[in-house]
Amino acid sequence: MIAKYRYGTPFPTEATVVDLPVSSGKPAFVQVQCGKDNITIHYPLQPSDVLYGLGENVRGINKRGWIFESNATDDPLHLETKRSLYASHNFLIISGRQEQFGLFIDNPGIVSFDLGYTHSEDVTITINSPNADLYIITGDSLTDIAHQFRQLIGQSYIPPKWAFGFGQSRWGYKCEADLWEIADRMKQADIPLDAIYMDIDYMEDYKDFTVNQERFPDLSRLAAQMKARGIHLVPIIDAGVKIEDGYDVYEEGVDNGYFCKDANGEDFVGAVWPGKVHFPDVLNPEVRHWFGGKYKVLLEQGIEGFWNDMNEPAIFYSVPKLNHTFAMMENYSKMENLGIREYFDMLDTVRDLKDASNLYDKFYHNVDGNMVCHKDIHNLYGFNMTRAAGEALKEMLPDRRTLLFSRSSYVGMHRYGGIWTGDNCSWWSHLLLNIQQMPSLNLIGLLYSGADLGGFGENCTSDLLLRWLAFGIFTPLMRDHCAMGCRMQEPYQFGHPEVFSGIIKLRYSLLPYLYSEFIKAALNNGLYFRALAFDYPDDPEVAQIEDQLMLGESIMVAPVYQPNVTGRTVYLPEPMELLRFRSLDDYDRCSMQPGYHRVKCQMNEVLVFLRPGHILTMADPAPSVSQLDEQHLKLFANLRPGEAASYTLYQDDGYTREYHRPEHYKTIRVDNTGASCSDPEINLTLQA
Repeated sequence: MIAKYRYGTPFPTEATVVDLPVSSGKPAFVQVQCGKDNITIHYPLQPSDVLYGLGENVRGINKRGWIFESNATDDPLHLETKRSLYASHNFLIISGRQEQFGLFIDNPGIVSFDLGYTHSEDVTITINSPNADLYIITGDSLTDIAHQFRQLIGQSYIPPKWAFGFGQSRWGYKCEADLWEIADRMKQADIPLDAIYMDIDYMEDYKDFTVNQERFPDLSRLAAQMKARGIHLVPIIDAGVKIEDGYDVYEEGVDNGYFCKDANGEDFVGAVWPGKVHFPDVLNPEVRHWFGGKYKVLLEQGIEGFWNDMNEPAIFYSVPKLNHTFAMMENYSKMENLGIREYFDMLDTVRDLKDASNLYDKFYHNVDGNMVCHKDIHNLYGFNMTRAAGEALKEMLPDRRTLLFSRSSYVGMHRYGGIWTGDNCSWWSHLLLNIQQMPSLNLIGLLYSGADLGGFGENCTSDLLLRWLAFGIFTPLMRDHCAMGCRMQEPYQFGHPEVFSGIIKLRYSLLPYLYSEFIKAALNNGLYFRALAFDYPDDPEVAQIEDQLMLGESIMVAPVYQPNVTGRTVYLPEPMELLRFRSLDDYDRCSMQPGYHRVKCQMNEVLVFLRPGHILTMADPAPSVSQLDEQHLKLFANLRPGEAASYTLYQDDGYTREYHRPEHYKTIRVDNTGASCSDPEINLTLQA
């Protein structure tokens, strides 16, 4: 059951798709205090209460013990001390022995979640506005609460099937020859590949929807030739539009009043990669239609996927701040000596130059004819940039899916695209963070998600990339991406490419299962990744498990995320069968009883735990998703003598949006005598 409470006059975020009546009276469970400028929500915690949710954030699956802040921020250092990353996902489930409920705060400004930090047994949520919608969700279980919330916010985005293949990316692929080198060397190393990503270097002077003709003289030809090899090109699109006479996007935006305004009604000027830019006012439906339509320029050149970046929006500086900094630096250069105060003043001045948060109260959006300050609806920008693209792509290609994901997001953006978790680092702690973020992202509908495998910043090592890939083979978005200036991070760069090839091939072998579980979770408002407590609510031990995840209906994954180890401790809440894969045809399997176990896992191995009475479907690996043979499947079943099990396999053409066609669903049945499928064209082999 969902109860909705309204305070003040909330901004219409469109996070939800169900218009619930506003409840009268006070909300259950929590105490709400309304002030002139804010709303405060209190809840007393019991010692055993666990807090799930908040989507993309730092720290563990259980969010208890820290202060989190919904304030989308361009910050590449994802340290434990941070309170916000790129997104605003104000959904929390409080799970305790006495009470269990979900809490969604629909407000696009800053919301602070003090979850037992100031006082260890108190939740204090502060909304920096007197206007918000509050939803209280009760249900029979954690899964039920999550399902109801997902129904409230709508069906998750589904990408084309090729987008579940492996993608290689780097900021620094500067020309067509660089992309061909990637394609050729991956092929030589026998590493499957479905996408090569094009960062800002492909653009002409960092202008959106342009292509540098010297570096990429014929993008249409390049895209077609790559696609013939099963590889899709995926360019980046940034939020800022360069200020330059003769640039059509800039001139159209100025002529039609499509950019955000400053306090004087002039087009607001910020700065990002191209230097000075304007920001499209994507909260305006007319602007969304215009900006989204610009993606057609690249669609017509054979592009079938995009990633939206810098859309918090990131701002490097404003002109007044830049001039102030120059003036301060000139004054300091005339001083013969810098005292400690002058020195720190100078540092603060330079640091403040890039503090975009200080600029968010300097520009405005046109919302139904009313000028709304950006800081009041800041967290909606990335959502609406991606919405602009998603709506336009669906209009231009009504029967065809396109890959689309974003850096910044708000609850509701999951209907239009997925996300990646931004500029992480090549740190073992960020591999663990990736594991812990996935179930939280799934809770708010962002099923198509993943991290920069191997880490974006710093220098990756061979063992870190291998272990990260061994988890990445399970995340819907599987992309190796790193920054210019860092060590080259393609899987063939580290020696022993056959080991990397073996891990990535396992991704393709798992795709019949992974794709089926993703589609079913999206269509049924379910969860692809889950914390163990969602499946084993009566086991008190699982609330402490922060490094194992349930994936779909059949398996549990337990990645290795520490250096210089050949295994890890795993907790089994029920008897399971361990499948230790080196490849589809090279594996060990053994039955294991409930409890804690120390499990071996060498660098070339992946651990999969198969639940009792369940089936895992796999296929022979292929160079790309389009070449995967899903008519001949290999099955792993965990059955007792005399027991039978069934599994619903989902197969479609990977492009169209007709998800509910009956022929897409095939029932596989396994018993101790063999396996059968409702589709006679699918051949099954039961693995011993």
